[in-house]
Amino acid sequence: MTTNDLRIVFMGTPDFAVPTLDTLIKRKEHIVGVVTQPDRPKGRGRKLTAPPVKILAENNDIPVMQPTKIRGDEFLVKMKKLSPDLIIVVAYGRILPGHIINLPSQGTINVHASLLPKYRGAAPIQWAIINGETETGVTIMQMDEGLDTGDILLVEKIDVERQDTSATMAVKISELGASTMAKALDLMKGNKLFPTPQDDSHATLAPPLTKELGLVDWSKSASEISCLIRGLDPWPCTYTLLNDKRLRIFNPTVVDNPDLGMQTSAQAVAGSLEPGTVHSANANGLLVTTGEGYLRVREIQPENSRRMTVDAYLRGHQLERGTKLG
Repeated sequence: MTTNDLRIVFMGTPDFAVPTLDTLIKRKEHIVGVVTQPDRPKGRGRKLTAPPVKILAENNDIPVMQPTKIRGDEFLVKMKKLSPDLIIVVAYGRILPGHIINLPSQGTINVHASLLPKYRGAAPIQWAIINGETETGVTIMQMDEGLDTGDILLVEKIDVERQDTSATMAVKISELGASTMAKALDLMKGNKLFPTPQDDSHATLAPPLTKELGLVDWSKSASEISCLIRGLDPWPCTYTLLNDKRLRIFNPTVVDNPDLGMQTSAQAVAGSLEPGTVHSANANGLLVTTGEGYLRVREIQPENSRRMTVDAYLRGHQLERGTKLG
């Protein structure tokens, strides 16, 4: 059986899933249906908005299902009518029951955005950045009923650059996921796709993000804080307090080697500035002391305001050296 003979059901919802579905369409795979989340209210007007995967599927005349429940008999009956040989899952957004996972003859495979068994769970991209990983990637996995515990089918790695955020990495990994899925299908066609059990002793978790994670602890190192800022951008975002109001912070740089003037000044006050103290605020950004080193922040978002450069903020506000954040 070639992959073009396989009756495929694709399950996915957000932008992250679009490149894989698009690749399947361009490969002329036999996609008999797409399952995605229901339309949701979005934006200030709370207008009902279709998921990106639904839009792509409908534009290519692929039948779409948007079940509110996937554990009952109703959805199972509809899936059985599609007679899938293979289900491909990319960021669908719900945990699949065993009777759906095991329905196709070729099983259900998933694009997971980490190098399994590391970062099992809902937020693998974010936690990889938060934890300072310099490398992450994509795992094509044979799904089972555990939390990302299925056998590994194919892995591709990618570097995490110093300025990458979870948003930029999501784009890179979604594209890598699409190309890796294409490779997996080609290997499946040649009966060369072999499952490898995960080593559970090396497993780590990537739990859902919470807003509470975003509060900056300035006693940590500049490198740790930078990773947190980048990992939580664009959601839920990191923040500190300025005059008892939340100040979101973005676009960080660890300052290991400041310019000569800054270095001289920094060294002169290194013992007197507590972590979280503004060392300088100018067009180059906000330079803040940390528990180890200095952190330059180039973008901020004051409470009840928009995201802006520090330079733009300083045109209407004063931020003196010695101001304490947090």
